[in-house]
Amino acid sequence: MSIDRNGYLWWYVDALSDDEEHGLTLIALIGSVFSPYYAWSRQRGDADPLNHCALNVALYGRRGKRWAMTERGRNELERTADSLTIGPSTLHWEGDALVIDIDEIGAPIPSRLRGQVRVYPAAVNGRDFALDSAERHRWWPIAPISRVEANFDNPKLSWSGAGYLDSNRGSEPLEQAFQGWDWSRAELKDSAAILYDTRARDAQGASLALRFDAQGRAEDFEPPPRVPLPTTSVWRIGRGTQCEPGHEAKVIDTLEDTPFYARSVVETRLLGQKAHSVHESLCLDRFSSGWVKVLLPFRMPRISR
Repeated sequence: MSIDRNGYLWWYVDALSDDEEHGLTLIALIGSVFSPYYAWSRQRGDADPLNHCALNVALYGRRGKRWAMTERGRNELERTADSLTIGPSTLHWEGDALVIDIDEIGAPIPSRLRGQVRVYPAAVNGRDFALDSAERHRWWPIAPISRVEANFDNPKLSWSGAGYLDSNRGSEPLEQAFQGWDWSRAELKDSAAILYDTRARDAQGASLALRFDAQGRAEDFEPPPRVPLPTTSVWRIGRGTQCEPGHEAKVIDTLEDTPFYARSVVETRLLGQKAHSVHESLCLDRFSSGWVKVLLPFRMPRISR
């Protein structure tokens, strides 16, 4: 799949352990959309997305959180039809499982993250969705219902739980089309519900409410009313979701509280069921500000060979 200059392509995995003690987020990015280096390159003219790649890894647990978000240049990128290598880490299909071998160094405090994550989709959905009126940004929920196994040597971890796999691609920077969005995926009985509520600059962005069954089939549903959630405590990121009337949506845990996005576990009620959802709030206006880009290299170092 080709990627336009200034564009991007990413694959995203998240999972929560069955005992609710652990979680993870993985994003393999070509044209790293949240990279200050890619943004600075675009300011100088058309930028090469292949020169701004990363495997972003976040591990969450009761004993703390670990991150690795090292950006690499095109000399450390290899792509085939069924595999992707970014530096020392790889993603590849092994039968019906997506296998992610991770060997990264965390930041801002250097520490090794080494392990393997295996994603087992219940089924693969073949439909993608436009997120903006010009259809320059598209989202493909590849496997909304998955099982995930996480086994790490460093830190020492082994767990399994419900997970999710998707992909986004675009032909221009995200912040050109969007002010931000709220996205969430909730595990329901025998299905998954996804809410994708964009805030487009032309006020014509997608607001999607989709239910996926175990065979990967999607159907639209009428979303319940939007309700606010508390802003994050450190960076004051606004959050919102949707919840059926007569019930309360609440934040169970804030996994990430950063200058321009938040990731949370949210309890809500959808399609007649109480559900815990992995929830993301993104503020691209905040990301676009110069002071945020100056902060990011402390968490997102770059290695270019």
